[in-house]
Amino acid sequence: MNTNEDKIELSEEEKMVDHAFQELINDYLATNHRKRTEIITKAFNFANQAHKGVKRRSGEPYIMHPIEVAKIVCNEIGLGSTSISAALLHDVVEDTDYTTEDIENIFGPKIALIVDGLTKIAGGIFGEHASAQAENFKKLLLTMSDDIRVILIKIADRLHNMRTLGALLPSKQLKIAGETLYLYAPLANRLGLYKIKTELENLSFKYEHPDEYAAIQKKLDDTAEERNKTFMTFTAPIHQKLDKMGLDYKIIARIKSVYSIWRKIETKHIPFEEIYDILAVRIIFEPESLEEELNDCFDIYVTISKIYKPHPDRIRDWVSHPKANGYQALHVTLMAGNGQWVEVQIRSKRMNDIAEQGFAAHWKYKEGGGGEDEGELEKWLTTIKEILDDPQPDAIDFLDTIKLNLFASEIFVFTPKGDIKTMPQNSTTLDFAFSLHTDIGYHCIGAKVNHKLVPLSHVLQSGDQVEILTSKTKRVEPEWLNYTTTARARTAVTSFLRKKERRYQRKGEKILNNFLTKEGFNADSSTIDKLIQFHKVKNKNNLLASIGKKNITLGEEQMTLLKGKQSPTWMKYLTFSFGNKEEKKLKEKPQQENEDSLKDINTKEILKVTEESLLNNYKIATCCHPIPGDDVFGYLDENNKIIIHKRQCPVGIKLKSSFGNRIIATEWDTHKELSFLVYLYVKGIDSVGLLNKITEVISNQMNANIRKINVETNDGIFEGKIQLYVHDVDDVKRISSDLRRIKNIKVVNRIES
Repeated sequence: MNTNEDKIELSEEEKMVDHAFQELINDYLATNHRKRTEIITKAFNFANQAHKGVKRRSGEPYIMHPIEVAKIVCNEIGLGSTSISAALLHDVVEDTDYTTEDIENIFGPKIALIVDGLTKIAGGIFGEHASAQAENFKKLLLTMSDDIRVILIKIADRLHNMRTLGALLPSKQLKIAGETLYLYAPLANRLGLYKIKTELENLSFKYEHPDEYAAIQKKLDDTAEERNKTFMTFTAPIHQKLDKMGLDYKIIARIKSVYSIWRKIETKHIPFEEIYDILAVRIIFEPESLEEELNDCFDIYVTISKIYKPHPDRIRDWVSHPKANGYQALHVTLMAGNGQWVEVQIRSKRMNDIAEQGFAAHWKYKEGGGGEDEGELEKWLTTIKEILDDPQPDAIDFLDTIKLNLFASEIFVFTPKGDIKTMPQNSTTLDFAFSLHTDIGYHCIGAKVNHKLVPLSHVLQSGDQVEILTSKTKRVEPEWLNYTTTARARTAVTSFLRKKERRYQRKGEKILNNFLTKEGFNADSSTIDKLIQFHKVKNKNNLLASIGKKNITLGEEQMTLLKGKQSPTWMKYLTFSFGNKEEKKLKEKPQQENEDSLKDINTKEILKVTEESLLNNYKIATCCHPIPGDDVFGYLDENNKIIIHKRQCPVGIKLKSSFGNRIIATEWDTHKELSFLVYLYVKGIDSVGLLNKITEVISNQMNANIRKINVETNDGIFEGKIQLYVHDVDDVKRISSDLRRIKNIKVVNRIES
């Protein structure tokens, strides 16, 4: 019996939990909120008792997770006692026998509403073809429209899960990291939680691409001293001038995140050494009054632009026109003494708080705070409500519609009367029409932008003045989907087209029923299936719509088909099945068996990609062309085939966030037996024999097989794309390194295609 040892261990756990909770109380007491510690303590005691004896995968008591989420809610988002209490209770209904009614009886309706919203997100029954994650996200937004604190606590919950992701299986890590990058990071950004958004991106990147993360972090560490010297030299004369102005201010360095650096390396095809905006400078000041805030921003700008020359095209005024997520600052780029451009962000303390904590910094529900008019957020929530009122048939379509607005940067557009409207970047005149009113969008025929006539597809620029032209007879066309970029416009167009399609379906159903009755047939599933197969349409709805539109005319051909008389033309519609009965049984396995085989696969830590597996049950994704050495994952499709994707592949990211239960952690194990096609981009100064030197390095020195070379020379600049076969990423690195050694070659990068 080790009773004493057990008691000591339990006592240590209790000490750890009590210490963590006391830290939370101290953090809360240090805020400006009303000091309502009784409700927080009550919520902690209740949750601690409910989760008693339960451990996380890491071995910690489960209650440590709600405490850490509550700390994030308090310190990093800035919410008060109601939100902290809800964070402590957020898993009680989901994981224990307590109900929402119990929470309401003990803690009141406000906390119960939030906990209920968080519980709805966590679970539920989903349609056969729907993605669980997409449905969860849909519920998240539905609940968010009731109380914004639900989504803020959910983001805090996700942040703590990402901070402790190391304890999970690799397949779970990939699923959660992919979902975080696809949904939660842009959502945090849209709600103004810039700091949290950056950490979510970095943590996702760290688990998806550990080697690249470590390499960039090492380079940042190695160049830290040099950056610090640059910062001190650059800011010294600024300090002198601002001190003379008598401002209450501080200057801090802002370092670009590892994920942002990697994104720039990937999209711009440049090495780490050529990224010049890793360091930015932030000036944060305390104005004497709110009225002086804007003037102080521009006074500081005028002062520092006398020390360093500003870049004329890189001034961003988000002070006069805040971003849709509430962000305010004045950004200027100055030429430093060492010849490098340095971005300077000028903000007041209030603006900085909003940039760090988003709408929570002044949200109308905030305990102890006033109720401000959150105009832009209300608009965004209204858009989401409109989308939810007309739900998409597929949860993934819904997700994409919402994401259109999550990722968007803003432009400012003027109405003919001079009113300013905020629109997502790349918005068209048609988007603008729908933003004014759905009926204006439906009847839009074009627009005048800056007094010039433009079509529906015209992309708007910041500062444009737009007048929408309408016609009573104009109606929505299917091609309008090509002209819409905002969630609101796309939803309205899709909804209209779907209603129109349903009218054709009803008309088609009437025509089909009359035809079948007249010819003596029943409108049963067997008859419908024959017609679907014969006309090569997707399903019954498509068949009915085609009949309603008169794209399919019912007559002799259909009668012959239904009576079973096969004409010679029937041969092209027949499907032949070969193989023994066992093979057929395997192919006809029900969905449940597929799911069971998936569970078997996911119990393994990591699946190896070998030569044999590639020849049999695995397949390389054509969207991203992964090769051995790339960070990859497997996706089990409906046919039990495992598709290998790069982790950063856009299609792959969507799969991870939408079908997380079908994701398999995967590693390469091909031993340089197979060859894979890759694309290299080269650029440099044109010179005699340059192409010859390139082919010599690839074919002779590296013994790689070139498939195709495209080269072009303009004004002395040489540009080319090379298709070649390699065994793995190491081959690509060696070839790229040797090509860079050729005189006049300036850029060598692997590209997708």
